[in-house]
Amino acid sequence: MTDPTPYLRALRASHDRLAGIAGSLDSDDLRKRSYATEWSIADVLSHLGSGAEIFGLFVNAGLGGEPPGQEDNQRIWDKWNARSPEEQAAQSVAANEALVSRFESLTPQQLDSLRVTMFGGMVMDAAGLLRMRLSEHAVHSWDVEVAVDPAARVSQDAVELLLGALPQMMQWMGKKAADPAVIAVTATSPDGAYTLDTGGVTLTPGTGETPASASVELTSEALLRLVYGRVDESAVASGEVRAENVTLPELRAVFPGF
Repeated sequence: MTDPTPYLRALRASHDRLAGIAGSLDSDDLRKRSYATEWSIADVLSHLGSGAEIFGLFVNAGLGGEPPGQEDNQRIWDKWNARSPEEQAAQSVAANEALVSRFESLTPQQLDSLRVTMFGGMVMDAAGLLRMRLSEHAVHSWDVEVAVDPAARVSQDAVELLLGALPQMMQWMGKKAADPAVIAVTATSPDGAYTLDTGGVTLTPGTGETPASASVELTSEALLRLVYGRVDESAVASGEVRAENVTLPELRAVFPGF
């Protein structure tokens, strides 16, 4: 079992950070478009709030209860969709606090024994469940924050924890390129070297032994956002992302985001 403590600590920090941001937003702010272009800021907060309730049901299931069904999810979504933007923001903070507090209240023995079957039949332990929630919460928090502060970045503690899951995310996040390439990826803060095959789509540790036809240099935070479809031309213009023999539109076609 992977130690869940770092993931829980990072999730608490992510929640506290977003709660502070949400509390500073007025009615006009809540109706602004988030980085997730089809959603307003309130929509993102609502998504995180409904997700917190659904994850709470998975925690119950992992401790011996029944897993939630589609009808449970739909009931929760309908409830959140019926709320005003102001209610969505306030209730999102409350729902996420309740979820984080629930995790924090579990004993070491409960965390050690927690097992839950998630979407697609994946069996998760406590660390896996927390990592999944941290991934959603940290990235969507950035969707909110960057809409009001263009200099916002995904929390560094979340980035460092989520980097290790990126290779597994390829099957969910990546789409085969029209013109596949092997790309040498160099990341910083924390440092890492990877080989991205856009035909697979795979991301593997870079050994220097695989011939590459292109290269990308970027921060590890930007690499995380790239895989989640959240890097645009401003990152190239600022020098945060530097690419050779591959364009950002080509990379975004592989990682269109959600």
